[in-house]
Amino acid sequence: MTIEALVIEGVETAGPSATAESLALRMREVGIGSIVIEEDMEPIGVVTDRDLAMRVDSTDREASSVTAEEIMTPDPVTIDVDAGLLDLTARMRDNAVRRMPVTRDDKLVGIVTLDDLVQLLATELSNLAAVIEAESPPY
Repeated sequence: MTIEALVIEGVETAGPSATAESLALRMREVGIGSIVIEEDMEPIGVVTDRDLAMRVDSTDREASSVTAEEIMTPDPVTIDVDAGLLDLTARMRDNAVRRMPVTRDDKLVGIVTLDDLVQLLATELSNLAAVIEAESPPY
């Protein structure tokens, strides 16, 4: 199974000059916890709600004057849309990331989050449990 089925398309993006204030407002409006920072459709960083809380505060400046480039995690770990699910989980584990931009030919096509992955795995485990239940004798 490739991760193409898991990809959230229409991922929220911003440029490196976007302000922390505008990123926070967008996250709140859309109900998300991260925004991919991109240039020419290539992911160059990720800003999370935690980055906003921790890194903006450490600048001792107003959020309207702090840019995404200043607080983003640069060079985000990405994964190709044709990669397998096991590659995805290994990459998330090895890099300790909860959100991973998905690319095709180094261009951003979406994002996969740990929450989405856990939801998928919970559904699949439930399906397998139903098989076990159907084949188990009544006790």
